[in-house]
Amino acid sequence: MNIHEYQGKQILKSYGVSIQEGIVADTPELAVEAASLLSVQTGTSWWVVKAQIHAGGRGKGGGVKLAKKLEDVRAIATSILGMNLVTHQTGAEGKLVRKVLIAQDVYYPGESETKEFYMSVLLNRDTGRNIIMYSTEGGVDIEYVAEHTPELIYKEEVDPSVGLQAFQARKIAYNLGLEGKAVKEMVGFVSALYKAYEGCDASMFEINPVLKTSDNKILAVDAKVNLDDNALFRHSDLAAMRDENEEDPAELEAGKSNLNFVKLDGNVGCMVNGAGLAMATMDIIKLAGGEPANFLDVGGGANAKTVEAGLKIILNDVNVKAVLINVFGGIVRCDRVAQGVVEAYEKIGEINVPIIVRLQGTNAEGGKKIIDESGLKVYSAITLKEASDLVHKIMN
Repeated sequence: MNIHEYQGKQILKSYGVSIQEGIVADTPELAVEAASLLSVQTGTSWWVVKAQIHAGGRGKGGGVKLAKKLEDVRAIATSILGMNLVTHQTGAEGKLVRKVLIAQDVYYPGESETKEFYMSVLLNRDTGRNIIMYSTEGGVDIEYVAEHTPELIYKEEVDPSVGLQAFQARKIAYNLGLEGKAVKEMVGFVSALYKAYEGCDASMFEINPVLKTSDNKILAVDAKVNLDDNALFRHSDLAAMRDENEEDPAELEAGKSNLNFVKLDGNVGCMVNGAGLAMATMDIIKLAGGEPANFLDVGGGANAKTVEAGLKIILNDVNVKAVLINVFGGIVRCDRVAQGVVEAYEKIGEINVPIIVRLQGTNAEGGKKIIDESGLKVYSAITLKEASDLVHKIMN
């Protein structure tokens, strides 16, 4: 589950991580009030107005701006709130901005220069251990750094039997070129960041940039946080941070029906029972000349209700020109799945795209008979080749 920057910073602060302070607002008036309050709390006289959406690249898209007067805060908040913010992570459709974070300006002058670093904590799936990935090239897309200057990306792997050690935090500070007070500050920052990652069962914490201020403080200026959905039952307070407005409506609807669904950009919808079969089905679609429009796994207990819910979600995609239902009858009986398809077809009403149903396994022949005798615009298949040939015929 992704959360907003301001929520990620709340989590970080609760674990002792120093952050760029800020107050969230959803109207220009509240933005001005937030700026005034922030001045009292932090002494800042300039503010940064930051769009709150689940995507990176907000600054490049015009969603992060500096305000030097309260009048500027109002004007910038007015322009950002309600805008459709397009970044390299949102796609061309963009995301509607409903909230802004009014944050203190931490790039103030001082005795030494400010420096920006990159830092993230995530799981290394190859080793089964958490790693801290960091770089001196903060404020830049880490993908760009990895491609052009990979030698500037460092990784510190943490042994789960002993946890993050103090010498590892010091190593990170020294690799970042820090000295004096800034080393001590970074050691504390890294240690607290790792505790936050473990404490809230996160899948990823990414801070870009981590800022060394001119007076050698270390602050999290941004926060991208992904929480492990499977662990949210342990964190009701974190689960309450979910913003359904930021999620794909189709994926949200699928979740309500306990369907595993991921929207893709193709033209052939697919519904299967099993993740491995789903991958094979998408390969079949591509080999037949189509492009998969989604990944949809109805699970081992497919029935009329789940089939109906899945079909509705797939058919709501205007790009879908055909649907392939590929079910292996192991736990479930193919004749029951076939009956579910027929009932779902009748309940949904007029369907203007062809539906191919490939059934294999328990009672597959009976399922095929139900489909063939239904009188509906549904094509049945037994083998993968038959299903592939039907997809090819329909799409060409």
